[in-house]
Amino acid sequence: MVRFGHVAGDRMLDLVNTVDWRLGGCERIENLKTFSDVVDWCIESDLITGDEAVALRDLAGQDDARAERERQQVIEARERAYAALFEDDPEAAADLADMYRAAIAAADLVRIGDRWLWRDRETDLRLPRNRIVRGLVALTQRDDLDRLHQCEDVKCGWVYLDTSPRRNRRWCNTKDCGDRNRARAYYARQKAKSRRP
Repeated sequence: MVRFGHVAGDRMLDLVNTVDWRLGGCERIENLKTFSDVVDWCIESDLITGDEAVALRDLAGQDDARAERERQQVIEARERAYAALFEDDPEAAADLADMYRAAIAAADLVRIGDRWLWRDRETDLRLPRNRIVRGLVALTQRDDLDRLHQCEDVKCGWVYLDTSPRRNRRWCNTKDCGDRNRARAYYARQKAKSRRP
């Protein structure tokens, strides 16, 4: 069963979207509520294997406090990436760069087939965070970030790459935010008409 939204066109943008109603103030909902949620998201996003997930859940069970700190650091990395990409925050970008230096220090650059990849030296509770941070920095290096867009719903805040031919995608999901906003606009027009003499 898929628990998280995968509509952004990049799995790291899907991570940014693990907050519902990002711009909704008190309506904002955090979807990475536990370390296990982080592991679930990583599995869905092909960031970790099933065996790694089992090992991580075991480790989390042995040290709840450390697992919770790792969850918080994943959220911090996500929020730093959002601030860098959508608020043009240089301090957030510097923080993300610091996190990246720590993440690459925990891995070796290895060649597998015709690709070069980071291979983590050990499976510990830092593993999801390290892979996420490396992925977030890779996201900032994409050459199509001119297509980066945020849902035009006033409260949603989900983000995505607009790959539509005319670059006119307005909603994260046309059947959710799109339908709701079209219905809202329709009812507003009808109400305005009914007030006319």
